[in-house]
Amino acid sequence: MSGDAADGGRGLRAFQSQIERIYLERDRARGWERTFAWFIEEVGEMARALHRGNDADIEEEMIDVAAWLVTLASLRGVDLERAAAKYAAGCPRCRSTPCACPGA
Repeated sequence: MSGDAADGGRGLRAFQSQIERIYLERDRARGWERTFAWFIEEVGEMARALHRGNDADIEEEMIDVAAWLVTLASLRGVDLERAAAKYAAGCPRCRSTPCACPGA
């Protein structure tokens, strides 16, 4: 994913920048430890939505989890778009797409 003009600025870097503009000051004041606790709470809400099977709830909870993950990345100095390059060539272990690792 890229955040350049070709994709209308909707890439991972653009998403991380938007979340930073909205929440970074508050998240820094909270600290990464308490922010991580919020992230875990959102993962629990996503798990409940998955079990209920309501597609609208699942979508809402998944993007909330993504936003909290992005917040944690920003607090820890991780550029998620750069980190995502790990998967650019396929599976990081076997380099295949789809993954051809035994037992995967």
